[in-house]
Amino acid sequence: MIDNFEQIKGLMTFENDNDFYFLQVIQRKKDHKDSPYKLSCSNNNRLIKAYYIHNVEQLDKYKLEIIELCTLFTARAGIALNRRNSKKLSFEMLKLLATNISCDHFDQLGGLWNTVCGQHFSDKDKKWLIDIDDKSYDSTEMETLIFNSQPEGQKVVAKIPTKNGYHIITRPFDMRDFSKVYDTSDEYQIHKDNPTILYIP
Repeated sequence: MIDNFEQIKGLMTFENDNDFYFLQVIQRKKDHKDSPYKLSCSNNNRLIKAYYIHNVEQLDKYKLEIIELCTLFTARAGIALNRRNSKKLSFEMLKLLATNISCDHFDQLGGLWNTVCGQHFSDKDKKWLIDIDDKSYDSTEMETLIFNSQPEGQKVVAKIPTKNGYHIITRPFDMRDFSKVYDTSDEYQIHKDNPTILYIP
């Protein structure tokens, strides 16, 4: 079981009432390949429920429900650490709505808000994610390299435990020296808006 609720709460900030964090409970096909309840759909992931977290108290309010859904569906909860803004995303949704209507894609209108939430963010304090798929991996040298990259200052924000390892959460940095040492096309990809793990049963 992975429970990162308290650590995630410490990384959340809100500037106004329109700010929120996008949280999803996702059932993954590969987690059900040997189960009689495996996904029958062609997609690799199935959205169980999405949440729009506007304050820390709201995350506390939904915590038990999120845990119960993850347990019931053998799913995982992930949260994007780059803030969304409902006012700015509303304009993105209008553009996507117009595109879908012009292409006669009326059957996809119901999920547009979640699509927009997954694709766009407006956080000035951007956060990147490096997925380390090995609990025993010592990331000290990697973190030192990131620290010494431009711009100056501490750029490693957190290390979030995952099922097989951990996510290193960073602020943006000059990737040139990093890519000389680590294969960013495969094992050490830098994800610029991927969700990190909130809960896995």
